[in-house]
Amino acid sequence: MTVQKTVSSDHSVEITGLEKRYAPQRSGESSRGIEDVTFAVPRSEFLTLLGPSGCGKSTTLRCLAGLETADRGTISMNGRPMFSAVDGQNVSPERRPIAMVPQSYGIWPHMKVFDNAAFPLRYGRTTYSKAETQQRVLAMLEQVGLTEYADRWSTQLSGGQQQRLALARALLCEPEVLLLDEPLSNLDAKLRSSLRAELRSFQQKFGVTTIYVTHDQGEALAMSDTIVVMNQGRIEQIGSPNDIYDSPASRFVADFVGSANLVPGVTETAVGPGARVVEAKTAVGVVRCERFTSPATPPTAGQELFVCIRPENIRVVAGAPESEGPNRFSARILSSEYLGDRQEVVVTVGDTPLRAHADAHLDARPGDEVTAVLDPLWTIALWS
Repeated sequence: MTVQKTVSSDHSVEITGLEKRYAPQRSGESSRGIEDVTFAVPRSEFLTLLGPSGCGKSTTLRCLAGLETADRGTISMNGRPMFSAVDGQNVSPERRPIAMVPQSYGIWPHMKVFDNAAFPLRYGRTTYSKAETQQRVLAMLEQVGLTEYADRWSTQLSGGQQQRLALARALLCEPEVLLLDEPLSNLDAKLRSSLRAELRSFQQKFGVTTIYVTHDQGEALAMSDTIVVMNQGRIEQIGSPNDIYDSPASRFVADFVGSANLVPGVTETAVGPGARVVEAKTAVGVVRCERFTSPATPPTAGQELFVCIRPENIRVVAGAPESEGPNRFSARILSSEYLGDRQEVVVTVGDTPLRAHADAHLDARPGDEVTAVLDPLWTIALWS
């Protein structure tokens, strides 16, 4: 019998060098699901795996759950090893301290709400007496607002109520780690918005470490303590929602998370140690960037890059530029949409279109000359 060695850790989950390959395709080459995935999740944190379909986020979650067996790497939970390719260790899913809510919720239609919620207490890792099961289930159903539905068939619940039931059942497992695989994707946009706030509130209330998978950037930004952005089986960036949005590490992250103008150019001034400003030569002119992710090696003058600027960080002023200053360019309105609190406009600087959020009362129409001011503080230089 293998004895699991527990190592003191401040993290609920630690993944190191995880790799998973799938069976060879017709070309004879194996398909790589994930490669060199490494991250740690502090206790009680809400971490989101974010990325497009096929990026490896669900594969990573399934490896954590023990539903997939990785080819390389290690997984530990609260200092206890769950998987090690080198040591040949692989703890079965039912023995891992987790609960998982799948995309379909996994609600059993032949059971009533109470019985669905009570299932882990009757047949899980730890079982309870009938009286204690009754007490625990009713208390949890009250927490998620389903007490009055306890005797109804689960098929009589709405999509939002089924999501709450799935969460209640998972929490009754008393997991150390809660895994959520796109649990809101089957709901309409309005219900998703309200339930994500509810879900985050439950997570904070119970203090359970949560790993959440989604392709929805809005969900990730609204709910997470930390976001892991994935692309083609690799991690592109790990950071807080603010870090991911305001300081993207790559063109992919800037383009995938939020809306961004990405203007190609070249480095005009090289970046030395302690440098705080980059100037880039682009089709719109020389752009001053006071924000950039430090590249692996200092870029040289003439090196290709992308200038990233969010629409809300472009100020549009009626008329031609009246004063000199960094990042002030003569432009024309190409299109405009009035949205009440703002106008969403597309301006062209030369032949380069830029999307911007303009003042709701901007007195300019398509074809009018305006000034586009790119806030240097929020203009980002990206070399990858």
